[in-house]
Amino acid sequence: MGTAMSPLPNQPKLSRRFRLQYEEAQSRWVLLYPEGMVQLNDSAAEILKRCDGERSLDAIVAELEQAFNTEGLAPQVQALLEEGQRRGWID
Repeated sequence: MGTAMSPLPNQPKLSRRFRLQYEEAQSRWVLLYPEGMVQLNDSAAEILKRCDGERSLDAIVAELEQAFNTEGLAPQVQALLEEGQRRGWID
């Protein structure tokens, strides 16, 4: 049994220690932090762009499903946010 994770916040927000930025040189979104950088795939960037502390998880999912004309994204969005929380990206 691992340590229990705290539940995701109702309105996930990118930690102030990280800055989401598009890197022209690499043609991709990255998370910048004092110790370095995390390269993101397009899906992760779209999710994290919406983590503003105002949108709920359901709202983020609904917005993504509408933007990309698809359904059933909740498990992937939740998985990314849980991983982001483990890594300290999400407050």
